[in-house]
Amino acid sequence: MQVQVHSIHFDADQKLISFIEEKLNKLTTFHDQIIAGEVFLRLEKNEHNENKIAEIKLMVPGKDLFAKRQCRSFEEATDEAVEALRRQVRKQRDKARAH
Repeated sequence: MQVQVHSIHFDADQKLISFIEEKLNKLTTFHDQIIAGEVFLRLEKNEHNENKIAEIKLMVPGKDLFAKRQCRSFEEATDEAVEALRRQVRKQRDKARAH
């Protein structure tokens, strides 16, 4: 699966990018038809600790899946968004098998 990571208004380090790619590649165990993934990381300018946002879009045949999470760290936000996508991917796969 091809993964693109876009960090908006900051530069993401290689360790964070590798972490995201590894998490997204694990989703292929639930659905082997995932074409690509696109990740947007952004910092929200506010006084709260939970100002890191991860938006992930997965391209799957027939439908694009999307999850957005806001947490204290990009790793935590990515974990939660990938978990939400895992549920969506399994649901999509089960629907496709039912037809």
